[in-house]
Amino acid sequence: MIFVKADELKKGMRLAKPIYNKNGVMLYERDSRLTEQGIISIQNFGLIGIYVLEPAEPVPPMSAEDIEFERYQTMAVFAIKEILDAVSKQKPSAKLNTFVTQLVQKYGSLDHKINFIQNLRSVEDYVYKHSLNTALLCAMMAKRMNLSEKNQTDLVTAAVLHDIGTLLIPIGLRRKSQLELTEEDLKKINTYYVAAYQMFSRDYSLDAGVKMILSVALRRIFHVGGKDDEMEKKKIPEVEILRTAYIYDQLTAMNIQEEPTSDVQAIRFLLDAGNGYDRVAVQALIHSINILEPGVCVELTNGDKGLVIIPGMYNVLQPYVLSFRDNQVYNLSTPHVAAQLQIKDIMRTMDNRHVMGMDMLKQYSGEAVHIGEYRDNKTY
Repeated sequence: MIFVKADELKKGMRLAKPIYNKNGVMLYERDSRLTEQGIISIQNFGLIGIYVLEPAEPVPPMSAEDIEFERYQTMAVFAIKEILDAVSKQKPSAKLNTFVTQLVQKYGSLDHKINFIQNLRSVEDYVYKHSLNTALLCAMMAKRMNLSEKNQTDLVTAAVLHDIGTLLIPIGLRRKSQLELTEEDLKKINTYYVAAYQMFSRDYSLDAGVKMILSVALRRIFHVGGKDDEMEKKKIPEVEILRTAYIYDQLTAMNIQEEPTSDVQAIRFLLDAGNGYDRVAVQALIHSINILEPGVCVELTNGDKGLVIIPGMYNVLQPYVLSFRDNQVYNLSTPHVAAQLQIKDIMRTMDNRHVMGMDMLKQYSGEAVHIGEYRDNKTY
């Protein structure tokens, strides 16, 4: 499965994930082949890109739970859009509490990991889908960290609302890539995050617990509201969970800047102490979603490729891997193996065919010499 930007789609590509219209109706199911009309439709939807299967790649299996999770994501986006649109206009949203309660009941009580499926996004719906996924991750992580029902509900409510600042940014600015943004653009963008921070500070209808989480999290994530050294020093579990869920979704979701980061690279980033993420919250994430489960193909640091056959017991990045090169099983948690061999990333492609670079080929291609023609640079 590979990610392809909307303007790079080609006729005949096979869909790895279904495509729904704005009413939640499935238009194209998995394994459908793209037609010219289909490509135009995808571009008209404003999708940043889609996931496609390689020519010989089988359709990945989906469990009943995977299908239900994807269905829930599709339908919940409409509810969260209605909520966030109302809040961004400083109007009360009667559906917020009901939505959060249902989400917590459905995904905040799970006792097992799930396959966390990233959804297809456009610039227009990015904030809604990001907020939904962040809330889902927060609900599951809160369960792993044994937060009380009240604290879990406050956290998920804050997760639903945390990115209002981005929603306030004019769509024209949101469409710009990081390289296209001017210094003036960045100043404007910051004013919208400040406005969101101030809006939550003045909102007396929000529960005090929700306001506290938002106040600290928005300072830490968007650098607004000034520094509060006392609060910064405190490790507030809800804030650490929200920060971790926020960045995990940001890294692994499609965006207009670059190809999505793999879950392996995202977890490696979060585990790096230098990046400042709480290790307990990161472990809660790791114990909530499937990462490097048996059947995942990986690239190793020595250039070999392999198959995960047993997940890492103590370190998710150190599973047992069957090497395709020598058919040997490597336990990456063993110190002497880990010193020489680690997982570089998941395999981006299952296609091992060699691709000839045409520019390189030209370096070895001679010019045509006709009969009777003499060339100084030729040896006769």
